[in-house]
Amino acid sequence: MSSQFMNAEEVAGATGMSKSYAFKLIKTLNAELAAQGIMTIPGKVQRSYFEARLLSAPSRQKAAMSHVG
Repeated sequence: MSSQFMNAEEVAGATGMSKSYAFKLIKTLNAELAAQGIMTIPGKVQRSYFEARLLSAPSRQKAAMSHVG
């Protein structure tokens, strides 16, 4: 069973980027969530949000990004 959250190692593997880039990406995604009033965990990102923002089809990605301030 996969966790509800992804760490930098998992994000790096999913994106093909370095672990240091993954930390920056997690920080950016968490800032977006925090702006929506959602609590975050430093160094981890919600798997569902990561997938909606980075791994989904462009139409779903656009819908996911439309509510980000």
